[in-house]
Amino acid sequence: MPPRKRILITGGAGFIGSHLSENLVNAGHDVICLDNYFTGTKDNIAPLLDHANFELLRHDVTFPLYVEVDEIYNLACPASPIHYQYDPVQTTKTSVHGAINMLGLAKRTGAKIFQSSTSEVYGDPTVHPQSEDYRGNVNPIGPRACYDEGKRCAETLFFDYYRQHNLRIKVARIFNTYGPRMRPDDGRVVSNFIVQALRGEPISIYGDGSQTRSFCYVDDLVAGFIRLMDAPDEVTGPVNLGNPGEFTILQLAELVVKLTGAKSELIYAPLPEDDPLQRCPDITLAKEKLEWQPTVQLEQGLEKTIAYFSKTI
Repeated sequence: MPPRKRILITGGAGFIGSHLSENLVNAGHDVICLDNYFTGTKDNIAPLLDHANFELLRHDVTFPLYVEVDEIYNLACPASPIHYQYDPVQTTKTSVHGAINMLGLAKRTGAKIFQSSTSEVYGDPTVHPQSEDYRGNVNPIGPRACYDEGKRCAETLFFDYYRQHNLRIKVARIFNTYGPRMRPDDGRVVSNFIVQALRGEPISIYGDGSQTRSFCYVDDLVAGFIRLMDAPDEVTGPVNLGNPGEFTILQLAELVVKLTGAKSELIYAPLPEDDPLQRCPDITLAKEKLEWQPTVQLEQGLEKTIAYFSKTI
């Protein structure tokens, strides 16, 4: 068996964080789940609350934290436009101050530290698919900048701590992820379409539906996180983690209608400002360095996600 580790997960009660918490507890590690419940909920980690290896801590990462740990997964930050644009200043603080506080904790304890970055660092890309050496096309003063630039600055801090303080860092760039425990009100396309279909409401497509996304099921993503964290120290990232299967938004809407059996009509609305027209990861690096690639196909993952929402909305 691998050695038992003390692991801190910031944002551990969120959509992705709760799946990671569950995975690491089940692997026999001691997990401290930290969350301020801005988008995370206790319901997400309810099955873990009585587990001897699990500890829940209500805390905001923009304030310092003093615990003793071997590894840190820094996932804390609202990830959907509706939530990160609700308080854009706090979103930037969460990315930047949160990174500084967690890097300081890693420096003090000697912990290995993982940053959940995002495909949003590529902005509205002019290169397709996006590989890690592409520097992006981001509007630094637009409505999405609090998240895009906050995550870019967090990556800067991670690599400066790596160079200046020899920290063991891991940086993953997450592409669109979906699955059970997404919030029905988070405004992301998969949850929007499923909730609208299950309620028999019209399905809202922004733009003409020709823009593309690549959808990664949450179990695949969490497996990638752990592969990256367990990789040799010289594998720092950034590493793209996502599913390279590319679908138009219209294709996604039609698939959700088919799988739910909904009678929902498709309606169209203007495309939000700075919304990227194409988003698809080049995962060559993840395949080579982590021996990782996603295995859950979109239809299979949507069926599991629809089953979850059928019970919760």
